[in-house]
Amino acid sequence: MEGRHSRWNSQPRPRDLLRKIREFTRAMVEDLSNGRSPEIFIDRFRNYCTNPDSNCFDSPKGQEILTLRRTSHVRRLDVFLRVLLIVQQLLQENKHGSKRDVYYMHPSIFSDQSVVDRAINDICILLHCSRHNLNVVSVGKGLVMGWLRFSEAGNVFDCINRPNTAFPVPIHVEEVKDIVSVARYILVVEKESVFQRLANDQFCNKNHCIVTTGRGYPDIPTRRFLGLLVDTLHLPIYCLVDCDPYGFDILSIYRFGSMQMAYDAKFLRVPEVLWLGAFPSDSDKYGLPQQCLLPLTVEDKRKTEAMLLRCYLQREAPPHWRLELQLMLERGVKFELEALSVHKLNYLSEVYIPSKLQGGVHI
Repeated sequence: MEGRHSRWNSQPRPRDLLRKIREFTRAMVEDLSNGRSPEIFIDRFRNYCTNPDSNCFDSPKGQEILTLRRTSHVRRLDVFLRVLLIVQQLLQENKHGSKRDVYYMHPSIFSDQSVVDRAINDICILLHCSRHNLNVVSVGKGLVMGWLRFSEAGNVFDCINRPNTAFPVPIHVEEVKDIVSVARYILVVEKESVFQRLANDQFCNKNHCIVTTGRGYPDIPTRRFLGLLVDTLHLPIYCLVDCDPYGFDILSIYRFGSMQMAYDAKFLRVPEVLWLGAFPSDSDKYGLPQQCLLPLTVEDKRKTEAMLLRCYLQREAPPHWRLELQLMLERGVKFELEALSVHKLNYLSEVYIPSKLQGGVHI
């Protein structure tokens, strides 16, 4: 199966962004020349809140005004303008750099990576674009394997010939072309250890699927690549995470997006993602002994309680997501996917996943 993607068809071109940067700087210079303090209006976004009736997606939730009249904003504006100048240079020269590259261009001034990250996010919001449009790229850590072939910047990645071999997820997702697949579905797994377990068990070869992992909390290229695969191939997509609060949080980022990148959620979330497991109720269904269950820590409980208040669990997510999360809290225990190996080493690939897919046990 092959197809064309549409998720980023409306993304701005470099020349449009350069024009916006010139207009912005011209307005700032004009304000300063006329004795006025420039004001920068930054929209604020979020992808969830604790109001079940709220719609947090896509539209801004207020504005922040940066001005030289406030002492606390002076350094932030300095960082913002320096990063904007670097972005302008990257776009003009058609070069790419990482957030870390940007930081090391003025380490004594920036002092911390987080202030650079904040400035990049502010610039994206101001220019109405995604981070990759600025030619600021993330260092990719995602992996993919299975029945898939694609090209990126002229390089062909032929996973089909070696369906159980890990390939890096492409960083420049906008340059991915010629996607071809005969897979039946896409499976996202939380951890590299589970990904390697499936590779060792020849899972893709036996099940004609595509398997990816973000190796924990997913980076931007992994999330964008998944969106591209779904838009192009129109395959069902399932997510397999540990039965703990952090696994559920990772699942939620794939489906609903992250708070940090809420302004870009419409391009990064993959709402088609279905939760395959592990559910808290699976510990009984699949006969996990007590020694495989770990008690929830105080931090685990706090995180779970906070997640239960997120508006998308009330409005967007299937009701069983909330029920399973409540069950975890009531039982006070968690477990890793690897705990299924208590039955046999390949239990995850030979029994657990097939039984879930064949029985339609996903939410």
